[in-house]
Amino acid sequence: MTGQVASTPFVRAGVIGHPVSHSLSPRIHSYWIKRYGLSGSYQAADIPPESLEGMLSALIRRGWRGFNVTVPHKRAVMGLCAELDDTARRVGAVNTVVVDVRGKLHGSNTDLFGFRENLRRGAPEFNPASGPAVVLGAGGAARAVVESLIDSGVAEIRLLNRTMTHANALAQTASFPSRVRVSSWEDRHAALSGAALLVNTTTLGMRGTSPLDLDLSALPCEAVVNDIVYAPLMTDLLIRAQSRGHKIVTGLGMLIHQARPAFSAWFGTFPDVTEELCTELLSVCGEHS
Repeated sequence: MTGQVASTPFVRAGVIGHPVSHSLSPRIHSYWIKRYGLSGSYQAADIPPESLEGMLSALIRRGWRGFNVTVPHKRAVMGLCAELDDTARRVGAVNTVVVDVRGKLHGSNTDLFGFRENLRRGAPEFNPASGPAVVLGAGGAARAVVESLIDSGVAEIRLLNRTMTHANALAQTASFPSRVRVSSWEDRHAALSGAALLVNTTTLGMRGTSPLDLDLSALPCEAVVNDIVYAPLMTDLLIRAQSRGHKIVTGLGMLIHQARPAFSAWFGTFPDVTEELCTELLSVCGEHS
């Protein structure tokens, strides 16, 4: 039950990646551990790809009972899991792992939940049946977004990526390939025509990267625009979309919401998203809104 304090022994959990020092996950989970009075810890571990299996085994011997997975390990960890749930198999990546009492790894992917909840809360008026969705990118996050949109009933997903072969591979392995239509990156401006939702899952627009070159003039004014980038929170895409009158959804919510089922799996409590937590994370991101 949401908000219920679980009586549990000390639980060690964390996040693995390379690099991982920028991750906001320790702040999120540490906040919830304190809020619910739980006995546990959540730390970040920087693990180079060539050391993944060995360093992960060492963390488990030290008592880790679960962990999140970020780049570049989301696919590699799949091979170390004794069991994968349906979400991990559909997305083709693992971002959450539970370690059982025998030390066996059980992998899942909570990005579908995170995307769906962030969109539902950020744009409650969005109707999946109102028109096509345009998804930019073809990485692990895009896979989660596509599967979430399929689940929600979106009939047409227009997928565009700078490397078209990656987009084709994603479309062919989607749970409903017939709903995913791949177009070339050069056609991204025209692909917005008649769309009800635009989702950017690429790193374009992220702090320290190139901006996303996208002409929004063909996008209907009633369309929702979601950028899963959260550093900066207000990307150039969102600023331009907001100036045109679009309903916008930032990326920070997806990060927070994907953490909730993971936290529940390790600590036995499904956490709330509080204004206090959001304010803390916004201050860390250097945003004031």
